[in-house]
This record gives sequence, structure tokens and C-alpha cells, in this order.
Amino acid sequence: MSLVSPRCGPPLALGGRHRRRPHRARAVAPKCETSPSHPPVLTRRAVSAAALLLPLPASWPQLPVASASEAAAAAAEAQGESGVPEGLELERYTDQEQGFTLLKPASWPKVDKAGATALFQQEGKGRNNIGVVVNPVRLNSLTEFGTPQFVADKLLQAEKKKESTKSAEVISAGERTGHGGLTVYEIEYALDSTRGGMKRIFSAAFVASRKLYLLNIAYSDAQEKPLDSQTRTVLEQVLHSFDSV
Repeated sequence: MSLVSPRCGPPLALGGRHRRRPHRARAVAPKCETSPSHPPVLTRRAVSAAALLLPLPASWPQLPVASASEAAAAAAEAQGESGVPEGLELERYTDQEQGFTLLKPASWPKVDKAGATALFQQEGKGRNNIGVVVNPVRLNSLTEFGTPQFVADKLLQAEKKKESTKSAEVISAGERTGHGGLTVYEIEYALDSTRGGMKRIFSAAFVASRKLYLLNIAYSDAQEKPLDSQTRTVLEQVLHSFDSV
């Protein structure tokens, strides 16, 4: 899987009138970090799991860094003050044995599927689902494998190899800080497939205790019924809540 690094370059100029100001030292744009030429290799089982749950896209702005507790608090606050689409009220799900937690729609039951550690589906609309895969790896952190953009590229390559894939495009890729300073990569991409049509995919990944944790959120995003902003907000809450315990 390839991850994509954040785009580098000078800061974007804000709109508005230009005014002359006393000369000040210019801020220097952060240096780009190159992906390792020989990144550590994930186990074949882990790569297969990634291909199963994480289709790929290709361009990621850096996401704001926040702790897991801050993200959870923000999610709860956002859910309480904004109208949540029917059937998407969130509840906490924690797997103590595997060591992960996330928010998920309360009305989406857990179903069994080979290869998935946990899978939740919207009743009557199986194409809308949330899946988690956990597999052992020879890594201490996801950063040892590559940047967010590098991982996104690898995921996209795996997605495009599927016969059912018509098109796949990365929308964003970045990282945030999770529980105990854990590095979590997040990717969003659009997928058009012969299996389920157009979908929006939100993916998150992290490595903890030599295990690779992969989250994949798939939701219908058809042209005749595009993903609305309220539903998107709820799905982003699920994405940002994925963490270790």
C-alpha cells in the first residue's frame, strides 16, 4: 500500500485587499519529507486485508492534530447541537480483546464476514457499512511504512486492480494524533464500482502493539443522490473516533 505525503509549498494567500506592511521575515514553508526508498514490508495477510477494506485515492491535505479525547468530545458536541440524519445516531463500540474503539451508528447491527474483525451494516442497505480489520505486522508505527500519501497511493493501486472497480480517486490524505500519541492516517476517496455503484470511502489506519488496524467506511454517493453535508459530518465523526484503547 502506498501512502501520500501532504502537498508542500508556500502558504496559501487569504482573500481580501492587499496592504503594505512593515517588512517582516517571511515564514518558510515546511520541508517535504521523502518516502523511504525501501519501506518495511507488511505481511501478506495484512496487505490482503488492506486491499479488502481500504480502496485507494491520491491527494491529502494535512489534517489538524487532535488528541483522541478532544476528537471524541468534539464528536459528541457536534452530534448534540446539529441535526443527525435518521438512523445515524452514534454510540461507542469498543473491542477490548483486539484493542480498538470507534463510534458507529446505533441502528447498524454487527454482522459476520470472513476476514473482517468487525463489520456493521445499515439494515436494508448493505453497501453502507463500517468495517475493521486487525492483523499482525513487523512495524512499531505506521510512519515506518511511509507517509499518508504513500499509503493512499498503495491503497488506490490495490483498489484499481479489482475487476469490479470502474474508477477510484483520492480526495484527501492526512494524519492525526490518537491515544497516547499514536499516529493515525486518514484517507478519503471516491469509488465507482460495478458492486454498489458510486461510493464515498473514509479510511483510517494505525499500528499499535505490532498490529495493523484498518477502518473502512463505505457510503453511497450516487449522482442522483449525493452524500449530504449532515451525513458526511456524522461519517467524519466515526472516522476521527477510530483509535486504540
